[in-house]
Amino acid sequence: MVGRRRVPALLLCGGVLLGVVGCGSAEAGGAPVEERSFAFSGDTLVVDADDSELELVPADIKDVRVSRQVDGWVFMGDGPEASWALKDGRLTLRVDCDAVASDCDSVHRIQVPRGVAVTVEDDNGKVTAEGFDADLTVRAGNGDVVVRGSAGKLDLGSDNGDVLVEGGTTSGQVTARSDNGALRITLSAVPARVEAASDNGEIDIALPDATYDVDGRSDNGDVRVDVPTLKGSGHVVTARSDNGEVVVRSAN
Repeated sequence: MVGRRRVPALLLCGGVLLGVVGCGSAEAGGAPVEERSFAFSGDTLVVDADDSELELVPADIKDVRVSRQVDGWVFMGDGPEASWALKDGRLTLRVDCDAVASDCDSVHRIQVPRGVAVTVEDDNGKVTAEGFDADLTVRAGNGDVVVRGSAGKLDLGSDNGDVLVEGGTTSGQVTARSDNGALRITLSAVPARVEAASDNGEIDIALPDATYDVDGRSDNGDVRVDVPTLKGSGHVVTARSDNGEVVVRSAN
């Protein structure tokens, strides 16, 4: 599960350890909610997180507002110890569990002043962003990336997870990549450029009616292009998978 650090169940449930730490699972969704506001001024916010699920939305506010839920246990160690800080435009979120055996889970929900561009760097956790008009950049080391209702430029990537763009997104420029995961992009307005690449995963791009300059390739998978095409069109789509099907189709 996203946002957790675990050791194998055998260590936790066998012999002596069973009576000490038990076999319960951490569930942040049921934990108390903590909230904090951070003074912010600038055009871009960087969110630096590690081992946490992130949910981001824009809001009509001046400060950056964060709520968090943290749950977990440790055996022979410390944690979960949560910290948060905003300095020089970088919001740093940490939940540390340093132990022989541990199970920690956390969720951070972040409200960003409307019009501020956001860059997310999350080493381990799902990232969901919804309703951004400004540019959005997301890098997830190990987790899915989900974007809904975006209008700004998108630059999305996951080392090990799916990338999903949907829900009325009208971004004119979309770049998406996954080293190990599927890319599914659905747009509600004709884009100028879409670039999608996956080392190991299928690519599915659904577009409004228009004529596109499409370059679709797969080293190991079928390629299907079901939109009108014209070389030199001002609407360019590049979709390449090393191992997976590539589909470019109509969203209508």
